[in-house]
Amino acid sequence: MSDIYHAPPQATARSADSRMADYAVADHGRGWLLFAGIMLLIVGVMNVIYGIAAIDNSSFYIQDAKYVVSDLNTLGWIVLIVGAVQCFAAFGIWRGGQVGRWVGIVSASCNAILQLIFIASYPFLSLALFAVDVLIIYGLAAYGGRRNA
Repeated sequence: MSDIYHAPPQATARSADSRMADYAVADHGRGWLLFAGIMLLIVGVMNVIYGIAAIDNSSFYIQDAKYVVSDLNTLGWIVLIVGAVQCFAAFGIWRGGQVGRWVGIVSASCNAILQLIFIASYPFLSLALFAVDVLIIYGLAAYGGRRNA
């Protein structure tokens, strides 16, 4: 008899299935992180453009709108800064660091509040960006910490 132990075919198949299950658990939520990073970059670029338009007092925004916090110029600077932070956070998310995740959550939360302030100018655009911010926050909060776990 041979001293070499040969595993039965069931044990080999079971170990392959368990390896696939481990891979599926490790890969779970990666799509949400990719989505959150892409959407954060898109919203960030839009905020940079809209911030410049608000600072310039262009005819893009309604001139007679009353804002809760301040005038259009001040809100434009705030949106421009939040948009730049969102662009950097998107690249941090793709690198896989926790700093990018948390900066993304905070900047998306700030942008959600800012979009509710801008609702007087463009209600549908503000509500659409608010909804995207909520999805970004969900993706980063629910699946952002699992990459390193």
